[in-house]
Order: sequence, then C-alpha cells, then structure tokens
Amino acid sequence: MLRPAYTGTTAAQTTEAIDVNERVTLEHVATAEQAGERLDRVLAQAHPELSRARIQALVEEGRLIAGGRTITDANYRVKPAERLTLKVPPARPARPVGQDIPLNIVFEDEHILVIDKAAGMVVHPASGNPDGTLVNALIAHCGDSLSGIGGEKRPGIVHRLDKDTSGLMVVAKHDDAHIRLSNALAARQVSRRYIALVWGIPNPTSGDVEGDIGRSPTNRKKMAVVTRGGKTASTHYAVEQAWGVVASRLALKLSSGRTHQIRVHMSHIGHTVLGDPLYGRGDAGRLQRLPEPVRGLVAALDRQALHAARLSFHHPVTNAVVEFESPLPPAIAAVAAGLDAAFLGS
Repeated sequence: MLRPAYTGTTAAQTTEAIDVNERVTLEHVATAEQAGERLDRVLAQAHPELSRARIQALVEEGRLIAGGRTITDANYRVKPAERLTLKVPPARPARPVGQDIPLNIVFEDEHILVIDKAAGMVVHPASGNPDGTLVNALIAHCGDSLSGIGGEKRPGIVHRLDKDTSGLMVVAKHDDAHIRLSNALAARQVSRRYIALVWGIPNPTSGDVEGDIGRSPTNRKKMAVVTRGGKTASTHYAVEQAWGVVASRLALKLSSGRTHQIRVHMSHIGHTVLGDPLYGRGDAGRLQRLPEPVRGLVAALDRQALHAARLSFHHPVTNAVVEFESPLPPAIAAVAAGLDAAFLGS
C-alpha cells in the first residue's frame, strides 16, 4: 500500500544527477577556505552527486587534472584557486548479468524502486548464489534506466533482507539517489517496521534489545551478541498478539541494520523466530507443545516467520514522505490464523 504525499522540494531544486551513460567533465576551482584540504573531500563537496569512494577510484585511475597535471593521490592537498578537472567515464556494464526473474514492484519512478521481495530470493550474487538474485532481476528489469552506481550500470542496494525474510526494500537507480538514501538510512531517517512470529512471550511485552553483533565464535555461519569486535545494534519490539505462553506476534523497529539483527536479538533473549533454520535449531520441544493442525503449519514453514511490513522515507529527489505497506505472506498468515484458532477459538 502506498501513501505518498508529494509535497516539498521539487527535483528542479536539488542537485542534478550526473548522466554517467555519457562521458562528463566536471570542473571546480578551489576556494581559499578549501586550501590544504584533501582532494577527494573537496571534490565530494563540490559534486555531491558522486560518492567519495567513486571520486577516489576516478582519481586513482588518473582522471583528475589539478593545476595542469594529472593527480592520482586522493589525499593530495589542494591549493587556493587551483582548477580541478575530473573526467567521469560512462558507466561500465554491471558484472552480474540481467535475468528475467519476476519481481513484485510496488513503486517505481526514474530514481528509485520499492520491491516486495519474496522469501527465498538472495539480494546480491555471491559464491553460493552466483545468479538468480534480486540484483540480476533488477538489471534485467531496469535496462538502460540504470545510470550507474559506483561507475557500473547496476542497482544501488540501500539495505538488505536475508534470503528467507520477505518484504519491502528500496533500491536506487542512480548514484545521487543511492547516496541520499544511504545517508538517510545512516541518519535513522528511514523507518522500517517488521512483523515476526516468535516462540514465547517477551517480558516485558515491549522494550529494546541492545547488544553488539558480530560473527559467532562457535559457528562462522551465525552471528551473535558479542562482548568484543561487534557492531552496535538496537532492536525495539512490542507484542501485538499473544497465543497462550507458546508464541507471540511482534512488531519490531531497527535503529541499526546489522546482519541477521532481528533473528540474533530475538534468539539472544530466548524468543527465536518461528521457522528459523539457523537460530532456532533447539525449538523442536516447543513445536511439540503446539496443538494440531497449527503444529503442522509451523513444521511446514520453509522460511523464518519474519516480514518487512512497512517502509517509509523521504523521496531522495522530491523530498516527499512516502510510505509503503506489505501484508503478511500466505505462509506466515496461515500460521497466525492457525494460532488464533488454537488459542483464541477464532
């Protein structure tokens, strides 16, 4: 469900994104205040439509002329009134190939897409999943409308969902939108609400789970709450529905975005997500306490009962607040209905 409120800043009032389908030459004359600053920092300030990492890569490729000579060190300190000329080449074809894979697109314009990702789809190609991913599908769907992220014609993934987590994701079509959305995510200006069915009833029924997340020292396939070497993470939860003392439905919000964050934090407090094959391996006893037929519904889950149900943010170009909602997928909805019937008589 989309509830747009397209008011506020117009596209004409923002910095125009570079069309990196064509070669572009950008120029900037260093001000007196910028003298002595790092080259990449000055250029990032002058051309915010390019990421600093992209600028560093271009400089290292020898595409920057300062004071009439080529500079390949992004740490070069600029001089007052020095003319900086940066040549931006056309975007290279993306390494992953486009594949005609069906997508549930809930919103699209020339800047972004919002996808309702199905469970079972991997976001990025990797050694274990070289193709058939969301990125492959987006390259095929978008075609020439991708103007390039980091110098390649590929979609800009702003945030990820685990393979077997379904729900809403926003994707950028060009560098400018990607930078703005990534900055908004880092500034906690992107609101993400998840729904999870978990074992047991958290006590208290609402609160925050805080704990640094890092690689598990005992199982390299898992993440864990760790005392050293992890990244700060915080998850807010609230019980929306309780089924006896056996299970509950939670609404969750993230103030950080760590790998497997909700699954790790819920496991950490003893309330693993139903159907989680990695963090819920000790839940066989809980499953046996469920009455039939809901026991069969839970046992048949081939994914964790975790869904990204709501997403809202400021559009990176219009600055309008947009909000999207996605209903529970049939498999999770069936489990919830079965629990209602078993414990609430409905």
